[in-house]
Amino acid sequence: MPLSVAVSGASGYAGGEILRLLAAHPEVEIRTVTAHSNAGQPLIDHQPHLRSLRHLTLQPSTPEVLAGHDIVFLALPHGQSGQYTEALADTALVIDAGADHRLTSSEDWDAFYGGDFHKPWAYGVPELLIGSDGGKQRDKLVGASRIAAPGCNASTVALSLAPGVAAGVIDPGDIVTVLAVGPSGAGKSLKTNLLAAEILGSANPYAIGGSHRHIPEIRQALRGAGASGDIRISFTPVLVPMSRGILATSTAPIAAGVTDAQIREAWQAAYADETFVQLLPEGSFPRTADVVGANTALMGLAIDRAAGRVVVVTAVDNLAKGTAGAAIQSMNIALGFAETTGLSVNGVAP
Repeated sequence: MPLSVAVSGASGYAGGEILRLLAAHPEVEIRTVTAHSNAGQPLIDHQPHLRSLRHLTLQPSTPEVLAGHDIVFLALPHGQSGQYTEALADTALVIDAGADHRLTSSEDWDAFYGGDFHKPWAYGVPELLIGSDGGKQRDKLVGASRIAAPGCNASTVALSLAPGVAAGVIDPGDIVTVLAVGPSGAGKSLKTNLLAAEILGSANPYAIGGSHRHIPEIRQALRGAGASGDIRISFTPVLVPMSRGILATSTAPIAAGVTDAQIREAWQAAYADETFVQLLPEGSFPRTADVVGANTALMGLAIDRAAGRVVVVTAVDNLAKGTAGAAIQSMNIALGFAETTGLSVNGVAP
């Protein structure tokens, strides 16, 4: 018998992507979808691409409506998921696509988010390295009952650099990352800077100078991978006119005495057995177009000896591998399903 699922925030982009992927998952049944201001309206009015779910109506996002399901996904704005934690105590598995349960440091939460700090949950990036012994975050997801899906930019940068940190071939004290990102990562709320007239034909930087909320999440992930000392990150996201996607170019200094072969081996060893994180052949680099709709992170690696830096270019679909795909991949691991169930490495083209 399939497990019953409720998705809160189902009228938004992240909620819609969770529903799209779950609709093809053989082990679950989507029974309840909820929203706040859109409660009472047909789901299909807000997610017209989800034709197989046209029978569902958005219900209010209350603990009472969400309770009684086997699995609950919370695709809510930051700061709103924590209120459901105690109310869903009897739910077997709760997965938060917001930031409320990602950070382990209350000081980081206060500095970058503010409001009530909530207990951290198992971090939903299965391929993320933990330390230098080859361990990965998926081991902490086995049997988990509470999972925090990652920030899309944060997991992209962390996956890009964790192999080098774990192997000791790069210096995390001088990381520079620039990300071209699609506006869907900012949600559906009406904002002037996200209007088509503002972004079409333009590239617009935002959250400049160390203010982006994903920075502490990246530091936390890299510390888990074995980084010691001060982790310094210059992080610059740039909105570009594509609805989905992240292309992250991340660089860090090469550690003293490290050879080119050792550098590439660090990334090859980290991801050789991974289905959804793939290192491209030497000299090849990904495009965001290659990962649209896929739960895939494609990665290209270059060694810039003139600058003394490693360069990693990674492409993901921010709504798929960056959010919903990571959440469902983590769900599969927690519940003992095949990790790839309901997920694809294949993108949509053209």
